[in-house]
Amino acid sequence: MEHRIGAIPFDIKNDRIALLFVTSQGRGRWIWPKGKLKKGESHKQGCKREAFEEAGVKGFVIEDAPLTNLITKSTKDGTADVAVTYYPLYVEEQFDKWPEEKTRQRHWALLEDAPRVTDRQDFLRVINQLTALKPLILQRSKQKIKKQQEKQKPAL
Repeated sequence: MEHRIGAIPFDIKNDRIALLFVTSQGRGRWIWPKGKLKKGESHKQGCKREAFEEAGVKGFVIEDAPLTNLITKSTKDGTADVAVTYYPLYVEEQFDKWPEEKTRQRHWALLEDAPRVTDRQDFLRVINQLTALKPLILQRSKQKIKKQQEKQKPAL
């Protein structure tokens, strides 16, 4: 069975999480960036690369909250099951120009509204897992943001 790596781009405001979906190239369904790892690439590196190529975003990965799920992917011969390990990726920058901008659209949705963006069972399972991990994702994101802000403070 094939394995891919993916990113779930997100942003937080107060304690609400918004997820960034992109359209698939084949059917135009709302999905998250994913792809195969390149030779010598870590999960974290692959996740960041896919997020930039497909969604035009950069940020940091929440490495201790991976979500592996079996998804159904369209192929030339029909469909195939593919294992995808998604990592939440906190969006620090969103670009107007990115590698796949001509073939994809982007859509932000609050975590609680995400089930209305997709009706596919494979994505609904991941959304449910994300909802369960929300406290951890918020905690890790806030810790990382605080550390970055402290680094940027000028020394007195």
